[in-house]
Amino acid sequence: MVSGPSRRKLDGRRLPTAVKIVIAGGFGVGKTTMVGTVSETQPLRTEELLTDQSVGVDDVSGVERKTTTTVAMDFGRITMRDEYVLYLFGTPGQERFWFMWDEVALGALGAVVLADTRRLKDCFPSVDYFERRGTPFVVAVNCFEGARQYELEEIEMALNLGPSVPVMLCDARRLDSCKNVLINLVMHAMKVRGVGDAAPAQKV
Repeated sequence: MVSGPSRRKLDGRRLPTAVKIVIAGGFGVGKTTMVGTVSETQPLRTEELLTDQSVGVDDVSGVERKTTTTVAMDFGRITMRDEYVLYLFGTPGQERFWFMWDEVALGALGAVVLADTRRLKDCFPSVDYFERRGTPFVVAVNCFEGARQYELEEIEMALNLGPSVPVMLCDARRLDSCKNVLINLVMHAMKVRGVGDAAPAQKV
């Protein structure tokens, strides 16, 4: 998978551009849910049950109902407007699985960093990681029920984001919401990388 989109032809017809996208964020933020919501094929999941051995290792405060964890990656695929085929790779959230990130992120056009306002600090490592790699990314705040809602400007300040990083609200359980995030990411990443004639991504 190459870092920029590429087109192929079959029998004179243009095939959709293949694009690799990474879905990142902290433990329990909704990465597996988002990949499963948008994938047009049966998503590949590498989830394992949380056991007593993870007590004191995995911080489940705020997500006490979570019973499984991704140990390698999630994978799904979605076709956008018959123009792009997005291959979605969800990263594991816990620090002990971060060694997987380099392999998962290799060749990605861009990344979605999912955030939870109840545990906002958990997305700091993802933001830092993609900033260091120079990978274009957007921040999508997953709107959990009962979580305090902040203004997007407050989240930008809390994460110390530059003005060029799009920040938006989303619901990882809703297809339309997830597709909006992905569309904005592709537009933003293509603009940053100077690929095509992408319009500026919107902050929504």
